[in-house]
Amino acid sequence: MTRPVPLLLIGLTLAVPLSLLAGRVWLDPFANLPDNALIILLELRLPRALLALLIGAGLGASGAAMQGYLRNPLADPGLFGIAPGAALGAVLSFWTGWAAQPYALPAFALAGAAGAMALLALIAGRSGSVTLFTLAGMMIASLAGALMSLAISLSPTPFAMSEIVTWLMGAVSDRSWRDVGLALVPTLAGIALLRMAGPALDALTLGAASARSLGVEPRRLQALMVAGVGLCVGSGVAVAGIIGFVGLIVPHLMRRFTDRRPSQLIVPSALAGALVLLAADVLCRVLPLAGGELRLGIALSLLGAPFFLMLLLKMRRELA
Repeated sequence: MTRPVPLLLIGLTLAVPLSLLAGRVWLDPFANLPDNALIILLELRLPRALLALLIGAGLGASGAAMQGYLRNPLADPGLFGIAPGAALGAVLSFWTGWAAQPYALPAFALAGAAGAMALLALIAGRSGSVTLFTLAGMMIASLAGALMSLAISLSPTPFAMSEIVTWLMGAVSDRSWRDVGLALVPTLAGIALLRMAGPALDALTLGAASARSLGVEPRRLQALMVAGVGLCVGSGVAVAGIIGFVGLIVPHLMRRFTDRRPSQLIVPSALAGALVLLAADVLCRVLPLAGGELRLGIALSLLGAPFFLMLLLKMRRELA
């Protein structure tokens, strides 16, 4: 069995410097750099790279934990309804005009994520039922999506509608150190909580009854999942919009390099998620598009949809 963590760390060590040099204006360290090179590196590209690493790590870890919790290889962090809840909060900040105020947009998004987490815990109750938990998450996601569509259709100005649609596409461009600071602590705390849930997720692979006999408390595990996924996904949506498919794709790529236990998949998926999102962001920067830079959320959807279809076809062949 290949140990993926050292290889992923080497990949990140190579990818981060590349992300700092790549862009519409390439910075050649072996040539005369432009006068504003230091500003480009420290104020534009370094915060953008760190933000991509943080969001990718949070989505990768959340996807690995969710697939273990639901025992479903097609589970995605958006399934809990937390990402749509955070997106709804951000949309309301645009709709009300508060998005123009400092910190208002991420504050609204984090409030939306917190509201979705509270509603999820309230509906799921104290039973710890995975089925009830999943259905509650799907209901919240559907409700948040409908409310977002309503907000877009009732936008007070065309400018507000344009801002909402653009933000929902997801991107880490034009972000600052303030956004990095907003995402740093919640993402790291969320990954730590998901790691704490790892042993219980391992026991859950034997079935709910067997997990209880091994001392797993369903309510505690559910609380760790809600808090961990909520912090990772909510903070990511708060600073970058909706970025999909990372939590679905990355655990599948990493599973073959581990012993397939959820606890051993969370950290490799976090590192791989960071690497995938950073590489995708570099690709978005260097693609020559006449209309401007390709949005990161669109790029990952274009890559993720064929991967998802491939998984479905593989499952159909196995069931045939």
